[in-house]
Amino acid sequence: MTRNYLDKDLANLHDLILKMCELVVKSLNDSIKSLRDQDTKLAEEVINLDDEIDRMEVEIETACTRLIALQQPAAKDLRLITATFKIITDLERVADHGVDIAKITKRIYKEKYIKELIDIPRMGEIVTGMLKDSISAYMDEDMDRAREISKRDDIVDALYSQIFRELLVLMMEDTKKIKQSTYFLLISQYIERVADHVTNICESIIYMVSGEHTDLNE
Repeated sequence: MTRNYLDKDLANLHDLILKMCELVVKSLNDSIKSLRDQDTKLAEEVINLDDEIDRMEVEIETACTRLIALQQPAAKDLRLITATFKIITDLERVADHGVDIAKITKRIYKEKYIKELIDIPRMGEIVTGMLKDSISAYMDEDMDRAREISKRDDIVDALYSQIFRELLVLMMEDTKKIKQSTYFLLISQYIERVADHVTNICESIIYMVSGEHTDLNE
């Protein structure tokens, strides 16, 4: 196979990753919106979208395997494909957390919320921005941007700690609020884990470009 064929296949791989990321961003955004608006129809759409995201993961895995088998890439090209394998795994797990949030929405949509949802949507906004920017950094092979994106995880962690403290106080003050507080705590945990998955993507970008294994979760 010539270099032109390899470049064409790698460009196609980038297109697939971008499409998968767009679906995952939609899943995450819609799951948080469904929670905020108590919209079970939107929550159901998030759950149904997961099949398409899973299908895309398999499609990209197949494309990567085919590239390795047929074109025997070396050095940076091989690192790109290896990083892509890892990135789609993290994207799929982000989508799973979107489904987790949507399922909780379906459980509590009839209930009046114990508090106005402010910090959870804020967390969602931050991690969605992180996710979009990480895929942009992947496309541009930008290590510096990947490192910058990973630092936003500290903001997400701080918001999670704040939410945890507030919900703990609510549960201690009124036992009737324990059920909903537990659900909101779970949701904030899911979003915090999304930020961890984005950080993993940033690590994969650094490896792809430099061959350096980096732990950005420290």
